[in-house]
Amino acid sequence: MNFALSTEQEQIREEVRRFAENEMAPVASEYDRTEEYPHEVLEAAAEMGLTGANIPVEHGGAGYSMLDVALITEELFAVDPGTALSVISASFGTEAIVGFGSDAQKEEFLEPVARGEMITGAAISEPDVGSDVSSISTQARKDGDEWIINGNKMWITNGTVGDYFVVLCQTDPDAQGRYNGFSQIIVESDRDGFSAEKITGKLGIRASDTAELIFDDVRVPDTNLVGNRGAGFLQLMQFFDETRTAVAAQGVGIAKGATERALEYAQEREQFDQPISEFQAIQHKLADMHTRTEAARQLTYKSAWSVDNADEQLTKLASMAKEYASRVAVDVANEAVQIHGGAGYVDDFDVERFYRDAKITQIYEGTTEIQKNIIAREMLGKGMM
Repeated sequence: MNFALSTEQEQIREEVRRFAENEMAPVASEYDRTEEYPHEVLEAAAEMGLTGANIPVEHGGAGYSMLDVALITEELFAVDPGTALSVISASFGTEAIVGFGSDAQKEEFLEPVARGEMITGAAISEPDVGSDVSSISTQARKDGDEWIINGNKMWITNGTVGDYFVVLCQTDPDAQGRYNGFSQIIVESDRDGFSAEKITGKLGIRASDTAELIFDDVRVPDTNLVGNRGAGFLQLMQFFDETRTAVAAQGVGIAKGATERALEYAQEREQFDQPISEFQAIQHKLADMHTRTEAARQLTYKSAWSVDNADEQLTKLASMAKEYASRVAVDVANEAVQIHGGAGYVDDFDVERFYRDAKITQIYEGTTEIQKNIIAREMLGKGMM
């Protein structure tokens, strides 16, 4: 087993970290306070190919592997999770088009995202529907060669800044089977009947745009249907394997960034005539933070490898990585604040922001509890190994 990264991957990691330090770090606190979307950061990220990292080369993207994307995500989130999420999620939802879209859809909707000219979103959750995806009520009714969409979507990333969204809809409400009758449809945000209301006051990731989407008799052409009618739920499950791996990488990045800042502060802060890093209690905290971060990293990289190699353990590994890395992110950020003491409780230091940002990794793309259900289901259905 070779755990070493390639020379190219090491270069990607270094270049992305340099970008984050130069472009994101100086403005992170400002965007967190104002809850504004970091358009300037996105422009710089697009020039580096980061807004289309997962999009194939033939459609204008960088064509990075899932492991490459995990490395990029980790380094961005280690500097600032809020602006990092804005960069990483600029192509959110394109996974469905890459995997199931027509050639015409790929040309129309992927290339502008890769160039940084468009921002996308995946519209799944609803005001009354979170983890129980199969209970969504947004409906798309066929009318000639068009779909008419009605309903609401909630907690949608890029909701007020997105140019189009891949929307999960009921297209056959009378279909037999709990997971049948759903389709994914591309909806441009300039369509009549579409509106978005920004959600403010979030605990963390405040630079990332979140909104409620409203569809009031929104008409889109049949050519906007992604893949086969009725296959939306199965498409979505494959999408989750990738996005949960990406959230695991977010957790690793947050834990890494929090550990780095705690280590630096512990070496600078003096009490009883010596740096607090000389006290065994602090050393043990730092050792545990570093060890758990590395464990989460290796589980995340294995999940990313499984995505790239279509490994049969992917669903279980993605949920394992997401659940564990998000828990480590929250715990490590908590310890980082503790090491900072009172200084960590105010926004003079980054750990206060990291502490708030970490929590979302245990909620979106499936809560911690849902991940444990999936892990157990996979163990019971396929055996533990």
